Amino acid sequence: PCTSVHGTLINVYGMGVLILGASGIGKSECALELLKRGQMLVADDRVEVRHKPGGILVGSGHQMVQHHMEVRGLGIIDVWKIFGVGAVLKRSLIELVVYLEMWDPKKEYDRMGLEEKTTTLLGVEVPEIRVPVQPGRNLGSLIEVAALNQRLKQQGIHSARELNDRLIQRMSGPSARG
Repeated sequence: PCTSVHGTLINVYGMGVLILGASGIGKSECALELLKRGQMLVADDRVEVRHKPGGILVGSGHQMVQHHMEVRGLGIIDVWKIFGVGAVLKRSLIELVVYLEMWDPKKEYDRMGLEEKTTTLLGVEVPEIRVPVQPGRNLGSLIEVAALNQRLKQQGIHSARELNDRLIQRMSGPSARG
């Protein structure tokens, strides 16, 4: 099975991160920042997603526009020619979805990281985080840390849960009752 999604696929520290969000939210600009930080572009604007046996999702770009990006105000850029061969990949697993959305002051955002959300692509559930976008946020850094944190979760290390468990244990201990 195969589908095409409007987004950007970046390989961040070896993890395929699919960046989704409304048109004009800043997916390509975020990818450009990640490229400057040494990460690798797989596809921009249109990501071809294939479901492989074992619940594995692999993303790639369309051959015609492979390794090119459209950045509003700059136009079309050739990532391979600007950043070099080490800045592009033909395909990558999709292991995390980062959904960019406009900051809404009325909305409650997950501040602890205890909620584990997923997005379903071709019948496969992929971990998802939602990142509110507002001026001054360094989305490149946030996505790098999100990828590293997801890698820890894949290894069974859930920092937010561990801290929450310690706090609950401390509050229910003998000194909390005294």
